[in-house]
Amino acid sequence: MSQSFTGSKANPSQYDCYDDLSEDEPYFVLRADDPLSSALLELHAYIGAGQSGAAHNKLAEIMSMTADKPPRPSDSPKYRETFAISLAMEQWRDAK
Repeated sequence: MSQSFTGSKANPSQYDCYDDLSEDEPYFVLRADDPLSSALLELHAYIGAGQSGAAHNKLAEIMSMTADKPPRPSDSPKYRETFAISLAMEQWRDAK
């Protein structure tokens, strides 16, 4: 029987982290609906695996994917929240 590594809300993978989250632990979800999600997830995996060349190439691909699209305003509430989550994650780790 082959193992499925793809998780979903209805069928979490064995690596799903929701049950492991601390009550106050910040988290961020990448949805398949986001056009950058798969590339960002690959970038994360390459970095975690120490594959700097592949990570560099994937980042270049991501930058190419977004080059022709106008940026969203930096004061967008969505992006302000994203940066706030990033900061909260860093502070949460530092407090451990």
